[in-house]
Amino acid sequence: MSKKQKSILTKESMAFLKDYLNNPSPTGFEKEGQKLWLKYLTPYIDEHEVDAYGSVVGIINPKAPFKVVIEAHADEISWFVNYISPEGLIYVIRNGGSDQQIAPSKRVNIHTEKGTVKAVFGWPAIHTRLRSADGKEPQPKVDNIFLDCGARSRKEVEDLGIHVGCVCTFEDGFEELNYDYFICRAIDNRIGGFMIAEVARLLKEKKQQLPFGLYIVNAVQEEVGLRGAEMIAKRIKPDVAIITDVTHDTTTPMINKNIEGEIKCGAGPSITYGPAVHNILRDLIIKTAKKNDIPHQLHAVSRSTGTDTDAFAYSNDGTPSALISLPLRYMHTTVEMVKRDDIENTIQLIYQTLLQITPKTNFKYL
Repeated sequence: MSKKQKSILTKESMAFLKDYLNNPSPTGFEKEGQKLWLKYLTPYIDEHEVDAYGSVVGIINPKAPFKVVIEAHADEISWFVNYISPEGLIYVIRNGGSDQQIAPSKRVNIHTEKGTVKAVFGWPAIHTRLRSADGKEPQPKVDNIFLDCGARSRKEVEDLGIHVGCVCTFEDGFEELNYDYFICRAIDNRIGGFMIAEVARLLKEKKQQLPFGLYIVNAVQEEVGLRGAEMIAKRIKPDVAIITDVTHDTTTPMINKNIEGEIKCGAGPSITYGPAVHNILRDLIIKTAKKNDIPHQLHAVSRSTGTDTDAFAYSNDGTPSALISLPLRYMHTTVEMVKRDDIENTIQLIYQTLLQITPKTNFKYL
């Protein structure tokens, strides 16, 4: 956060963040997380809407003709039960971009109608693993990783309420590390939902009257192709959309900055250049950051942003859209890592940008 500002995160904010991150919200099954989010947001909005697949929209000034969206996505990557062996082992397929290489020895929750069933991704001991003819170690693949819930037959698995199609999430929860770092699974992108909710809180507490309708959107099913954003953009038909998601901290090993650019935790939110990003809106965000001494970074993409920005930008007749991203280490692992200052600065940047937009702001290139 800017050195001129004290922390904007309250005890209540932090309590909500921990509960929200720890709560499972897998793609297609975001219901419980959306309930938590809406309960926290409700005091700061005038009304809300929920679409058929569970995207939630909190609205301030619902009768205003000019509509501005601030958006994040609610879902986390996970696994589906795909096959139960006669020996009671459970094989899975991805639900979103789940990483099979981090799975072995991880604890998971299998979500059933009877409740949560604990299980682990088993992996043979180093002493016993079958090697290939050339002596190479076996690598985790989607077709060889498996869950062990303690059952030793298919019937025992089924007696627990587990069936093909049950969704499985990693267990790892919220922790604070040294130097104001937070870690958890699914920071991508429930941290975005947290940040836009905090923007709504600040608007209410500071009694800011906006000259437009503000639509605070927590969309579902981003991890499988921006699907929730596609649906909700058509429903709202916004005039402007500001999307927030996470982006890669590229300063860790095994990442090529020549390809990925240089983004690092602690240096502020990242503002994206790319075809889907509206130049005028993006420049307004950059000017706002400079005016308010909010540290920020720049990032470029060749084609798509890979975020809900693309869904909003190309919706309806075209919606001026921009992307503000939070730097994050170890994406799609159980130890996704972000810095508190970056969270606060992203909240401030979205908040201050909203104060610069009016229905008369000209977003036409020509």
